[in-house]
Amino acid sequence: MRLRPRHLVAGYFLLLLASHLIRICNSPVTALGPGVQEISVRPLKGTELQNGAKRLVFEETPSETPSDGGSVLLLHGSPGTKHDFHQVRAALGNRFHLIVPDLPGFGASSREIPDFSIRSHAGYAFQLLDQLGVDKAHVVGFSMGGGVALEMAAQAPERIASISMISAIGVQELELLGDYHLNHLLHGLQLAALWLLREGVPHMGYLDSMVLGVPYARNFFDTDQRPLRGVLKNYSGPMLILHGRQDSLVPVAAALEHHRLVPQSELHLLDRNHFFVFREGDLIADTLSRFLTEVEAGSAQLRTDVPEPLQVQSRAPFDASGIPPLQGLALILAMLTLASATLISEDLTCISAGLMVALGRISFGPAALACFLGIYFGDLMLYGAGRYLGRPALKRRPLSWFLRTEDVERSSRWFARRGPAMILASRFLPGTRLATYFAAGLFKTRFWRFSFYFLLAAAIWTPALVALSAWAGAETQRYLEKFGRLAWLAVLAAAVVVLIFTRLIVPCFSFRGRRLLLSRFHRWRRWEYWPRWLFYPPVVAWVLWLGIKRRNLALFTAANPAMPHGGFIGESKSGILNGLKESQEFVAAHTFISFSMPPDQRIRHALRFMATKGLSYPVVLKPDQGERGFGVKILKTRKLLLEGLQELRSDHILQEYVSGKEFGVFYVRIPGQPRGHIFSITEKRLPQVVGDGVRTLEHLILSNDELLPMAPAYLRQQASDLDHILERGEVRQVIDLGTHSRGAIFLDGQKLHTPDLAAAFEGISARFKGFYFGRYDVRTSSLASFQKGSGFQILELNGVTSEATHIYDPATSLLQAYRVLFRQWELAFEVGETNAGRGAAITPVGKFALFLLMASPLATPFSRKKTE
Repeated sequence: MRLRPRHLVAGYFLLLLASHLIRICNSPVTALGPGVQEISVRPLKGTELQNGAKRLVFEETPSETPSDGGSVLLLHGSPGTKHDFHQVRAALGNRFHLIVPDLPGFGASSREIPDFSIRSHAGYAFQLLDQLGVDKAHVVGFSMGGGVALEMAAQAPERIASISMISAIGVQELELLGDYHLNHLLHGLQLAALWLLREGVPHMGYLDSMVLGVPYARNFFDTDQRPLRGVLKNYSGPMLILHGRQDSLVPVAAALEHHRLVPQSELHLLDRNHFFVFREGDLIADTLSRFLTEVEAGSAQLRTDVPEPLQVQSRAPFDASGIPPLQGLALILAMLTLASATLISEDLTCISAGLMVALGRISFGPAALACFLGIYFGDLMLYGAGRYLGRPALKRRPLSWFLRTEDVERSSRWFARRGPAMILASRFLPGTRLATYFAAGLFKTRFWRFSFYFLLAAAIWTPALVALSAWAGAETQRYLEKFGRLAWLAVLAAAVVVLIFTRLIVPCFSFRGRRLLLSRFHRWRRWEYWPRWLFYPPVVAWVLWLGIKRRNLALFTAANPAMPHGGFIGESKSGILNGLKESQEFVAAHTFISFSMPPDQRIRHALRFMATKGLSYPVVLKPDQGERGFGVKILKTRKLLLEGLQELRSDHILQEYVSGKEFGVFYVRIPGQPRGHIFSITEKRLPQVVGDGVRTLEHLILSNDELLPMAPAYLRQQASDLDHILERGEVRQVIDLGTHSRGAIFLDGQKLHTPDLAAAFEGISARFKGFYFGRYDVRTSSLASFQKGSGFQILELNGVTSEATHIYDPATSLLQAYRVLFRQWELAFEVGETNAGRGAAITPVGKFALFLLMASPLATPFSRKKTE
């Protein structure tokens, strides 16, 4: 048996299931060592108690000279455990009553808790002190533990004898990127990655005890440091600050800012890094012991003892200009974040990096380097995707999110002619880079040669954009400081000017840009190209009124008992065509292809159908439930047919291709009456251009005023051939489908109405039991035969939500179009009401409302505008 992707996926999920079962079975409660104790605490969300109980493990060292104020609570960092203080505890000995917990989420304490924030950990710490009978304690916080200590001071200041901050976090402005929202996003990405690693990778429990695991990421993600500035400004008790000048995780500037906000604090800066608590217990213990002894003796400095100038200085606003650039691990994390972000949006990331430079959070060199590396890596990924995955990859996610096939085809033509020059040019032409770099790989160009051009293009573009953004950010900041709130109006106006310049002015410098701008103008000027949300509100209001007047909004769903919900939604094209079995000589040959069939079976079924019906290429492959031509493919070769059948993602119809002119014939019959009538005839013209031997296909399309409103659709359809120069007199049809939304030109064909034509559609409709209201889409090779009621083939029959599409004739006014649609829906309700009186089912209102929600922007059947 050939190993298919789905087999690999199934095997992976079985392995993942086995991993989860092993983790569940092998997760005993950690055994406690000698001297280790545990208590039960209530879980917390913020400071709110939750139901249930969690385990909190701690160690306790009694003091030789116990006193009411001699208890010292040692709080570890993140990730960390009570063992962070192993050397400090050994050096302190029995001079104080030491309490050293594993905060919930870490160590041997319960790992699964609802909230890992410093606020919740402060609550857990108070629960521990309560159960030990300690009313007041000295709190020592290392790293993240310093945040917990400050939260304890905020929640119950009367219970805090002193605070000692060792390499401790504090104010938000000096944590990582300096901004809560940016940090929160970074920590969220980190949490998502670690959670996915833990839960989505089969590891049989080996990753559950990772140091940098989910609890560590949750600790930072759940924590909000913004309130800590206020806590520091309001803290009036003794404080000791120990910090390393080479600390790469919490910059020394944070310790200096904390000392400014707490002027009574005692500051010690050491030539150490962040982790000296692990290795230099004696140094910390001596300083800490002296400080705690002074506090116990009442000789430690309080805020009220500080001279007034220092107190005034502590109340001064934070000076952001003094923030040092990121360094060490924080700098590495920031650079990794910027490099990763370029894979999502290069320009936005470069602009963000420039703003960080302007704010002083990162130096220009590292910012530009991070963006450059991310962009260059992304360029190589695009090149590799084009080289090794090829065009089929464009149809699959995630490439299909960013690259359109027609853009790659266009870039391929450019690249074939200009090669390396296009690499450099595309870096400066919006919207061309992704497609061009993919095309470079598609052509299997020499890697080292073109990677050099990638490198050169990125090296020119990236520093320039970062530098420009840094300059603009600095200028913006200067104006904001100078003019205050009024400056934001200038910034907003500048943004509008930039938007106008990029969207309106820049396109005017090229013929293509000017004509596409004019195309957009024509689409807004002519109502037949208006978006649905703009055109349909009056029709929606009219249909609601008809439903209210007839006391059932869904009454029209009984118009065609032969179709599900009257052809309102969910109808099967093949099912409806099969209903025309009494008129098969008028129906284009077709067969249903189920998505549930294995690909090999689909192919055999399709080829057998074509052989039986004697069909040759092209053939049509289209969704069994679809609208507006979406998903319809005209397949001109066996290879394309096989590829299309392999890629099916839903049920489809394979249908013979019928050439000739296309028409839409709307038929209505009131049940009980002997005959119906043709309500509308639409002539569907497939636009063409004629070559002159000079201009390209693109130029011919854009030069044609009649085709200009839908020019973007034609350019997409012909993307692979736009640079082709048509010979003089050569005719090129620019679309293959008679769909208004895809560019077909609709004209009022009522002049084609004849008694013979009416009799033909009357007979076809009468033989389809349960059909009274809808539009036939047909093609014919002879207009004369069509008018005689013969020589045509039915491609589709649409039910109650089809439209009298002759209204899209450019000669039809907006009021005339509304008049026709209003009359059409009156007839739909009349037919539905008559059928309901004869026992036909009406879609229940609840299901009808659900269908409306499924339908699209207007949540109405008109969102499914059937103008095919």
